[in-house]
Amino acid sequence: MNTRKKKRIRLSKFGKIFIGGTILGIIILVYLINTITYRMSDEYKLLDKGYNKSDVETILKKTKNNEEQLDKIKELRYNRIIPKLLTQRYFIFKNLDRYLNYANKHRDLSVKDVVTMVNVNRDYEYYTHVENTDTSKGDLILVNKYHKLNKNFQPDQIVEISSQYAYEGQQISKKVYEAYRSMWNAANKEGLTLIVTSSYRDYQSQDEVWNSIANSTGEEDADSRAARAGHSEHQTGLALDIVTYNSYNNEFDQTEEFKWLQKNAHKYGFILRFPKGKEDITGYSYESWHYRYVGKDVATKIHDLGITYDEYYAYYLEK
Repeated sequence: MNTRKKKRIRLSKFGKIFIGGTILGIIILVYLINTITYRMSDEYKLLDKGYNKSDVETILKKTKNNEEQLDKIKELRYNRIIPKLLTQRYFIFKNLDRYLNYANKHRDLSVKDVVTMVNVNRDYEYYTHVENTDTSKGDLILVNKYHKLNKNFQPDQIVEISSQYAYEGQQISKKVYEAYRSMWNAANKEGLTLIVTSSYRDYQSQDEVWNSIANSTGEEDADSRAARAGHSEHQTGLALDIVTYNSYNNEFDQTEEFKWLQKNAHKYGFILRFPKGKEDITGYSYESWHYRYVGKDVATKIHDLGITYDEYYAYYLEK
């Protein structure tokens, strides 16, 4: 009786040891599996590169459901501005390498400015990396120092502008003319007078304008004040130079007509194409008189966002 009891006790101790060892083994195995799994995780790899937990959260959130983008960041060296870039409103992932290169060359710029400048191709010299304008975009085509129309491009339905609304010899796209007349009438009801000084110009006419300035004050000045042939919005039939009587160049922004346009032009589909303070973005000197037709919806969005058309095109159309 006693012998049997002792045997049972010995078996019980062995069982406890066995069970305890098994549990410990499982715990160790689970720990090893979790450790290995974590070390293979995106979070660990990003932390290992040098990003802090907040940066990692940002990167994982902004690349959620896009393994290709996340893999791209994991392949790159640690760069402290990558998480900041990802949080910018107008960040475009395909431009990541260009943002990093531009930021490295222009350390005085904010991350926001880096994104803006690269989006509008300002990391390239003017008239380099030129692309043919995508004319399929209709009223929303982009023509600037990086997007060009060929010399044979002519807009549809070019019509004469009545001398009631413009100086003689002006022409513009029919759709733009109708929008301008509506805007002119609205301003006129408030005792204001608008007048078009320049409108549609074909490739040859624009070439003559640019060469005239270049021959007078040099190519650099010509490039800041006028577009080279093929790079002018006036060739699109969508741009108007608008002033009032007895106002010249940027003196126009001292008039009541200009102030009215700033508040109302977008309601008729027009934007101020080359605003003050945006010269580095547009590539042109401030022109208080140059208005571009883009349609009411787009003009209103650009007005409300306070951005240039170059910025709008890059993020909302080209992207």
